[in-house]
Amino acid sequence: MKLISYLHQGQPGWGMVTGAGIVSLANAACPTLLSALQAGKLDELAAGAAGRQPSAQLADIEFLPVIPEPGKIFCVGHNYEEHRLETQRDKTQHPLLFIRVAESQTAHEQPILLPAESTHLDYEGEIAIIIGKPGRRIREADAWSHVAGYSAYNDGSIRDWQKHTIQFTAGKNFTGTGAFGPWMVTRGEIEDGEELTLETRLNGEVMQRTTTASMIFSIPVLIEYISTFTTLQPGDVIVTGTPGGVGAKRTPPVWMKPGDRVEVEVGKVGILVNSIANDPAR
Repeated sequence: MKLISYLHQGQPGWGMVTGAGIVSLANAACPTLLSALQAGKLDELAAGAAGRQPSAQLADIEFLPVIPEPGKIFCVGHNYEEHRLETQRDKTQHPLLFIRVAESQTAHEQPILLPAESTHLDYEGEIAIIIGKPGRRIREADAWSHVAGYSAYNDGSIRDWQKHTIQFTAGKNFTGTGAFGPWMVTRGEIEDGEELTLETRLNGEVMQRTTTASMIFSIPVLIEYISTFTTLQPGDVIVTGTPGGVGAKRTPPVWMKPGDRVEVEVGKVGILVNSIANDPAR
């Protein structure tokens, strides 16, 4: 299934993308995709929608981030060897993690915002996983059963603010810089451990290309590690890292600017598309 969160005629909703359009899965008990994940009702709601006519078309909706208000967003740094080398980072025994806040997210076909404080806006194409089943101290061997699905993510980064200190938080949390979408493809559509492609394009030019085979820490390893110190809850998001080719490490550096178009394509998931615009709160 492809599941999306959206606005239609000004009202929030969520549903399943089909060849005929969007079939709404919202009800009083599960008004959001997050609430359906928390209730463990995805399969039941989808089965109950069999034969139902679409309530909207993709062209008629405004996309929201796949999970607009996740409880936790974990991002993994330097999780591809090529990116670790270009950033001249030492190898680590454990994953490098930082956290995004929900306000920093934006959606498919919505602009990534360039703040007034910087011109150093960089792209980072990534694969996101969405947690479907809660767990603490999840064993690597059991990790896949806690995955609800997959999406694309652009971990847009304000590089000069990221480098203010050795901590990444400031540069990774400017409003509207982390794009998440267009939808979640459920785990059943992608085999556990299947090799997925990841490609980032800026104004049509390929800037990053890799596969999940090049990850330093695999998805099950990330789930095991993160769930050791916190309980992973349905709707939590893990953004699994970007490959080499970021703009900051090019010669000369490549910074995204208003009017640019950036695409992150994940095999078997889809293409996340965003324009770049000045933050209207400048």
